[in-house]
Amino acid sequence: MESYEALLASITPSTGQTRTILDPATGQKVGDSPVHGTEDLERAITAASAAQPAWAALGHEARSAALLRAADAIDGSAEALARLLSREQGKPLNGPNARFEVGACSSWLRATATTPLDPEVVVDDGETHAEIHYRPIGIVGAIGPWNWPMMITMWQIAPALRMGNAVVVKPSEYTPLSVLALAAVVNRELPEGLLTVVCGGREVGARLTEHPAIGKIMFTGSTATGKAIIKSSAATVKRLTLELGGNDAGIVLPDADPQAIAEGLFWGAFINTGQTCAALKRLYVHEDIYDAVCDALATVAAATPMGVGLDEANVLGPLQNKQQFDIVARLVDAARDSGARILLGGDPDPGQPGYFYPTTLVADIDNDNPLVAEEQFGPALPIIRYGTVDEAVTMANGLNVGLGASVWSADPAEARKVAARIEAGTVWINSHGGVHPMIPFGGAKESGYGLEFGVEGLKSLGVPQVING
Repeated sequence: MESYEALLASITPSTGQTRTILDPATGQKVGDSPVHGTEDLERAITAASAAQPAWAALGHEARSAALLRAADAIDGSAEALARLLSREQGKPLNGPNARFEVGACSSWLRATATTPLDPEVVVDDGETHAEIHYRPIGIVGAIGPWNWPMMITMWQIAPALRMGNAVVVKPSEYTPLSVLALAAVVNRELPEGLLTVVCGGREVGARLTEHPAIGKIMFTGSTATGKAIIKSSAATVKRLTLELGGNDAGIVLPDADPQAIAEGLFWGAFINTGQTCAALKRLYVHEDIYDAVCDALATVAAATPMGVGLDEANVLGPLQNKQQFDIVARLVDAARDSGARILLGGDPDPGQPGYFYPTTLVADIDNDNPLVAEEQFGPALPIIRYGTVDEAVTMANGLNVGLGASVWSADPAEARKVAARIEAGTVWINSHGGVHPMIPFGGAKESGYGLEFGVEGLKSLGVPQVING
């Protein structure tokens, strides 16, 4: 097993400009990240252009074999990767956090490497035989976020590589070390130049999205940045997969058992301390069981430990950065000032190091309150009372985003009827936010477009070619 120290040393630059990365839980130094510019990006694209044709020529079987070896390499460095991720991002080692995320990287890579994608026969009537094949795009630009930096990067690079592309990755400036480390481990099994991480700012990101050599951009992040990418990529007609902002609604029907669903509701909302695109961010509960659901949620939340990620007892951590801490604090303060009832939390300790915001539940809040209408992306959940299902569906559909949603009920058939009325890319029944490597995932409305995962995800990383005759 590779040590954390050795892994960190392997990605620490010996020359060039660097930036110190601090632990959001303690303020202590984690390591030094390189600071790349557009010249570094050009070098990465040149190397990718040189490496990609031979990689594509290997074919699916040989590429998959290399990716399976890379998955094994991730497992061999799993604990070192998890410790680095915990220190840089802030998430605890245990629970659905750092060790979970690293494990997801290797399992997702294996699933992607072994998913078959055979030519699809669309017509074969004795006179015409037509098939759809998927050819490599060339070079894919992958721009990832800071909340799940390793896992979402893997969601981008695994299908891109499997389909015969080279990849240039631009990680978030908040979590570059995690992505550098993951790529360093994966690159032990890949040809040189095929996968490169460029750690730069907005200038690098802007150049990546407009560069004529890049055939596709995969982006996970805010809707505002996604719109900017659409504009900057238009001149070269790039293919895009955009997983953008969400403000997921959950609807609890009146027949639900508050005690039975409380833990699922909690983790749907507070996984990764609420810093998840498809987390439950506004909860609509029928008036008949409203108080019971509030009480059950508060019981689970109060018993869930938050603290420094390297402490094995903790399962919730800090906000990753001060900007996000300030957003959560502003929205909770606005809710309090409006007369909403704070069931739990809402009172960060100003003397505590790190960006810790306590687990917060807010009841008796209006649907147009900023904490409901804006994406908080943190550990604060507004709980809205409703009287009829029609009212709940109208409120759930009232925003311009639609990444995910959920319906909670003792009657799955009734829940599915309600789910069909919700405008979201995925609607879960009696759970929220779970993803699977074979189940397509993507947003509706301004939460983006394009599908990831499974066969559909592979297709999105290829150029469809019809062979007719």
